[in-house]
Amino acid sequence: MRMSNFVVRDAILPILTATTRDGAITELIASLHAAGEFAEGDVPEITAAVLRREAMGTTGIGRGIAIPHTRHAAAGKLVGTVAIAPEGISFDSVDDVPVRLLAVVVSPQDQPALHLRALEAIVHATKDDDLVARMIACRTAEELWSLLP
Repeated sequence: MRMSNFVVRDAILPILTATTRDGAITELIASLHAAGEFAEGDVPEITAAVLRREAMGTTGIGRGIAIPHTRHAAAGKLVGTVAIAPEGISFDSVDDVPVRLLAVVVSPQDQPALHLRALEAIVHATKDDDLVARMIACRTAEELWSLLP
């Protein structure tokens, strides 16, 4: 699986305005809603589910990268988006490095294998330090989209 298989192009946020972990997650889910992926009434529940997952343990995997995620009944299909926090956000990451690249994943509750493959695709792509640096340098959604594997 490739990130471009599930990242919603219209939901990409090249410059995240949030300055906190919870604010970033809220902004990411709102972006997926704005792109037509979730009903407005489902946004608070999906956001809360991602925050509950985050409370279980950080999704800040290190090197300035976080992958907040959840499985939720309101998700009709696997979706995600990416965002850049140019100034960095404290995410309680495993290495305490502020997060600058975020990738959120929301998948149907009954498809755990699909969810894991999406997470694996992000982890695999972000092992490339050069790609991560180029993504963080992007300032438009089109630039980010063009770099997605």
